Amino acid sequence: MDVKEAIRKRRAFRSLIPIKISDDLINDFAECIQITASCFNNQPWRYVFVHDQDMLIKMHDALSSGNEWAKKASMIIVVLGKKEDDCVIRDRVYYRFDIGMATEAIILRATELGLVAHPIAGYSPKKTREVLGIPEDIDVIALVIVGKHSDKIDPVLSEKQAEAEKKRPERIPIDEFVYINRYIERK
Repeated sequence: MDVKEAIRKRRAFRSLIPIKISDDLINDFAECIQITASCFNNQPWRYVFVHDQDMLIKMHDALSSGNEWAKKASMIIVVLGKKEDDCVIRDRVYYRFDIGMATEAIILRATELGLVAHPIAGYSPKKTREVLGIPEDIDVIALVIVGKHSDKIDPVLSEKQAEAEKKRPERIPIDEFVYINRYIERK
């Protein structure tokens, strides 16, 4: 699979079936992260790969009610970082950008392997910190839910979530976000 095909195939599916999480899979994701671009090669990313069944159950307490489906995850990847670990040039803070690029590398690699890696914002950073022992000075940026896509729609999904499983949600037309040579306000 080439990169563009992985980008096209990537979907934020919520209907999941379990998979075996191996050390090889985690190392594969880690190698993809390791070679991702970052400002001055600072590599500000930190990840916790949670796949132990007891730890996954504890992580369920951190999920918001709209993410009930994520309880079927085979792994939850916790995305972490600190502003101080990366470039801050005047008012430009890079760590979230760099960590976002590294996280996208995981997502695309998972897609290439036939897996789902669905990033979510619906969780409690405070509860995530408590469960995993993450210090207060480290930002909990996102959770990535990992599993294998099921063709059967999970009954815990809302009507809107179930519809999104059937067909890719509508995308903004290119001419609404691409500007050539200069920015021009559009209405």
